[in-house]
Amino acid sequence: MAATFINPSFSSSSAVAAVATTAALKLRPASSSCRTPKCPAAVFFPRIASQPPLQRASSSVIRCSTAPPPPPPPPSSEGPTTASPPRPEYIPDPNYICIFDTILHNGEQSPSVAMTSKEKLHIARQLTKLGIDIIEVGFPATSRDDFVAIKAIALEVSNAVDPHGYVPVICGLSQCNEKDIWVAWDAVRIARRPRIHTFIATSGIHMQYKLKKSKEEVINIARRMVAFAWRLGCNDVEFSPEDAGRLFPKFCLCMAFMI
Repeated sequence: MAATFINPSFSSSSAVAAVATTAALKLRPASSSCRTPKCPAAVFFPRIASQPPLQRASSSVIRCSTAPPPPPPPPSSEGPTTASPPRPEYIPDPNYICIFDTILHNGEQSPSVAMTSKEKLHIARQLTKLGIDIIEVGFPATSRDDFVAIKAIALEVSNAVDPHGYVPVICGLSQCNEKDIWVAWDAVRIARRPRIHTFIATSGIHMQYKLKKSKEEVINIARRMVAFAWRLGCNDVEFSPEDAGRLFPKFCLCMAFMI
């Protein structure tokens, strides 16, 4: 899911320079031919000048593959290995782009915004009409009302199969602790395609001041809670590192491989 950001620190001097540059371009004679400008970096990096120019990308339409995933390889005859949990059959191949909608949870994060159980059920119905692949229905452990609303969505929306066989994934959000994960599973387990989405803070400032735990402790908690969700019977578990924008890349990769 690209975004365009506007830098609020754009200085007035930069704005004047931009205006001056624009004016200069407008005053350029019409007879001047457009030529490809030389790369300034070639002065400092001579190797760049010897490289061929980049080719323009093709304008052909890129289509998502909807083919089923290939069959798993046969078991190795070298001896027993650690078996990984079964992959849900409805998860398509990696080339397929899934739409993951979080309006039923993040939509209530704005001040003075709250939805009733009836409104959430209505929105969930509309999302299925749009063909949304994954619907994050909320945080079941937040309150009893949220739990009841999420369970109603899992019962009605996820079990209403249309003529094309479309069934959305109903995803319940939870923190990385056994109580929240168990409540989330209890709320979405009735769905035809349930999922548990758990998360834990991973940035340095969060681990130090919010969790008061080391990197190794955070990784161990995440691994244990993901395994706990599997043991409950949920074969579709999603994990997210909270505040990953301030996470060191090496630590992020370490978490991905460890979990």
